[in-house]
Amino acid sequence: MKSTLETLAIDGGEKTVQTTFPWPIYDENEVQAVAEVIRSGRWANPDCGEAVAAFEQEFAAYCGTKYAVSCVNGSVSLRLALMACGVKPGDEVIVPPYTFIATASTVLEVNCVPVFVDIDPETYNLDPKAIEAAITERTKVIIPVHFAGLACNMDAIMDIAHRHNLKVIEDAAHAHGAEYKGRKLGSIGDAGSFSFQSSKNLTSGEGGIVVTNDENLYRMMASLRNVGRMEGGQWYDHFNPGCNYRITQMQAVLLSQQLKRLEEQTVLRNNNGLYLNELLADIDGITPLSRGDGEIRHCYHLYIFKYDSSAFGPLSRSEFVARLSAEGVPCSTGYPHPLYTQPVFQNRNFMCYAIPESVDYTSVHCPIAERACRDEAVWIFQHAMLGSREDMRAFAEAIRKIQRVVSQS
Repeated sequence: MKSTLETLAIDGGEKTVQTTFPWPIYDENEVQAVAEVIRSGRWANPDCGEAVAAFEQEFAAYCGTKYAVSCVNGSVSLRLALMACGVKPGDEVIVPPYTFIATASTVLEVNCVPVFVDIDPETYNLDPKAIEAAITERTKVIIPVHFAGLACNMDAIMDIAHRHNLKVIEDAAHAHGAEYKGRKLGSIGDAGSFSFQSSKNLTSGEGGIVVTNDENLYRMMASLRNVGRMEGGQWYDHFNPGCNYRITQMQAVLLSQQLKRLEEQTVLRNNNGLYLNELLADIDGITPLSRGDGEIRHCYHLYIFKYDSSAFGPLSRSEFVARLSAEGVPCSTGYPHPLYTQPVFQNRNFMCYAIPESVDYTSVHCPIAERACRDEAVWIFQHAMLGSREDMRAFAEAIRKIQRVVSQS
């Protein structure tokens, strides 16, 4: 008897995953909070910024820091932190090549030189050994990115920073609620930068914030965010070269409501990630990323696994992801190229005066990041990680189904 072949959803078969995963998640509490601000007519900040100050205090307390400075987005939060750390034109800042452009472009915006350092093949986070090798007399800051919500090896990074007298700005845009050895990410370095853009685990559509325990950094970032004004000064007194990077009262109350959901959501994502690791561990050609060293809590802004096409017959990674998406798994191949291959770096379109002519990104080569971008990485999005254990089983079954069909063809 001839066996019945399965049909993939991309070819007209039934989807393996029937659940939809909405984002953002909200209810009448968010609607009412924003409506109350609108009805009050007190929309502005800072002259009517009580809700903004309240959210900053709430978020700092959640992260375990003394201070927080909100701003218009996560890119600006990185720039504020860099400026407050005292970088000078031509200084070098170590960044990973496997991250969103803002991690590096904000370095250019403050007239500094991004130095790209390769990632660890097991975690896709900055490799501490590569950091040490990249330090020069011009290095001033390290920006470790807690990519996908997974903690970098912060013990090693902070040790390097202390030995070389460097500042550490944690790019925690993916890492709301994640932890490293009992400490919230963003609270370990000199400053921690977060994004509230629409895809993020804590969102108000747009927005950002920087947390710190350093009072001097806090005061400078607060001034830069508020057109250079200083506490105790007059409205038209401007002490520093800042701009208006303030968020609104409506964003603040929305974030305060969303923050109430974050802890429960983070625990759920972490537990689902652990379970999905177990489910995928025995599928040939699929390797979940390591969760790093030490005690961590992963917030899975992205669940990432490495794909080996040799276990899936003729399917390239893009063909595999197209089939997995059709089966109902919200997923992507992620970044197509490491940052240093982007035209802004290859063509030196810097629009600033301090990058030495000797800086040449055409010769940069980070093989681990290149392999992740070209062949390896598959991302499952954070809102899907808020599903049930049954959904996680369906994700794994979708992968197995693709493998079975490929092996039968």
